[in-house]
Amino acid sequence: MREKAVEQKLTLMVKKRGGICPKFISPGFDGVPDRLVLLPKGRIAFIELKAEGKTLRPLQVRRKRQLDALGFSVYCINRTEQIGGILDEIQSS
Repeated sequence: MREKAVEQKLTLMVKKRGGICPKFISPGFDGVPDRLVLLPKGRIAFIELKAEGKTLRPLQVRRKRQLDALGFSVYCINRTEQIGGILDEIQSS
Protein backbone atom coordinates (compact mmCIF):
# COMPACT_ATOMS: atom_id res chain seq x y z
CA MET A 1 0.00 0.00 0.00
CA ARG A 2 1.25 3.48 -0.83
CA GLU A 3 2.17 6.00 1.87
CA LYS A 4 -0.58 8.35 0.68
CA ALA A 5 -3.25 5.69 1.31
CA VAL A 6 -1.92 5.01 4.83
CA GLU A 7 -1.89 8.77 5.51
CA GLN A 8 -5.49 9.21 4.33
CA LYS A 9 -6.70 6.34 6.50
CA LEU A 10 -4.87 7.79 9.54
CA THR A 11 -6.41 11.25 9.13
CA LEU A 12 -9.88 9.75 8.69
CA MET A 13 -9.59 7.54 11.79
CA VAL A 14 -8.24 10.41 13.91
CA LYS A 15 -11.16 12.60 12.79
CA LYS A 16 -13.64 9.84 13.73
CA ARG A 17 -12.16 9.86 17.24
CA GLY A 18 -12.75 13.60 17.54
CA GLY A 19 -9.18 14.66 16.86
CA ILE A 20 -7.15 16.39 14.19
CA CYS A 21 -4.10 15.21 12.29
CA PRO A 22 -2.22 18.17 10.80
CA LYS A 23 0.78 17.71 8.54
CA PHE A 24 3.94 18.61 10.45
CA ILE A 25 6.47 20.65 8.47
CA SER A 26 9.61 22.03 10.06
CA PRO A 27 11.80 24.03 7.66
CA GLY A 28 15.47 23.69 8.46
CA PHE A 29 14.93 20.65 10.70
CA ASP A 30 14.91 17.60 8.44
CA GLY A 31 13.76 14.15 9.45
CA VAL A 32 10.77 15.19 11.56
CA PRO A 33 7.66 12.97 11.51
CA ASP A 34 4.99 13.58 8.86
CA ARG A 35 1.95 14.16 11.07
CA LEU A 36 0.86 15.27 14.53
CA VAL A 37 -2.01 13.37 16.08
CA LEU A 38 -4.01 15.57 18.44
CA LEU A 39 -6.77 13.72 20.28
CA PRO A 40 -9.27 14.79 22.96
CA LYS A 41 -8.04 15.18 26.55
CA GLY A 42 -4.70 16.60 25.41
CA ARG A 43 -3.32 13.43 23.85
CA ILE A 44 -0.56 14.09 21.33
CA ALA A 45 1.85 11.98 19.28
CA PHE A 46 4.11 12.29 16.28
CA ILE A 47 3.55 9.91 13.37
CA GLU A 48 5.93 9.00 10.55
CA LEU A 49 4.12 7.38 7.64
CA LYS A 50 5.72 4.93 5.25
CA ALA A 51 4.63 2.76 2.36
CA GLU A 52 4.05 -0.86 3.31
CA GLY A 53 7.29 -2.61 4.16
CA LYS A 54 9.35 0.59 4.33
CA THR A 55 11.24 1.67 7.47
CA LEU A 56 12.68 4.86 8.95
CA ARG A 57 15.76 6.40 7.36
CA PRO A 58 18.77 6.99 9.67
CA LEU A 59 17.98 10.71 10.13
CA GLN A 60 14.36 9.85 10.99
CA VAL A 61 15.57 7.33 13.57
CA ARG A 62 17.72 10.07 15.11
CA ARG A 63 14.77 12.51 15.24
CA LYS A 64 12.57 9.81 16.78
CA ARG A 65 15.15 9.27 19.51
CA GLN A 66 15.34 13.02 20.17
CA LEU A 67 11.57 13.32 20.53
CA ASP A 68 11.39 10.14 22.64
CA ALA A 69 14.06 11.59 24.96
CA LEU A 70 11.89 14.68 25.44
CA GLY A 71 8.99 12.46 26.49
CA PHE A 72 6.92 12.55 23.29
CA SER A 73 5.35 9.50 21.70
CA VAL A 74 6.59 8.82 18.18
CA TYR A 75 5.25 6.06 15.95
CA CYS A 76 6.03 4.76 12.47
CA ILE A 77 3.01 3.44 10.59
CA ASN A 78 3.56 1.42 7.42
CA ARG A 79 0.32 -0.61 7.35
CA THR A 80 -3.27 0.56 7.80
CA GLU A 81 -3.85 -2.33 10.22
CA GLN A 82 -1.55 -0.61 12.74
CA ILE A 83 -3.58 2.59 12.96
CA GLY A 84 -6.36 1.52 15.34
CA GLY A 85 -3.98 0.00 17.88
CA ILE A 86 -1.67 3.01 17.82
CA LEU A 87 -4.57 5.43 18.28
CA ASP A 88 -5.82 3.31 21.20
CA GLU A 89 -2.35 3.51 22.73
CA ILE A 90 -2.20 7.29 22.29
CA GLN A 91 -5.64 7.74 23.88
CA SER A 92 -4.76 5.57 26.86
CA SER A 93 -1.44 7.27 27.61
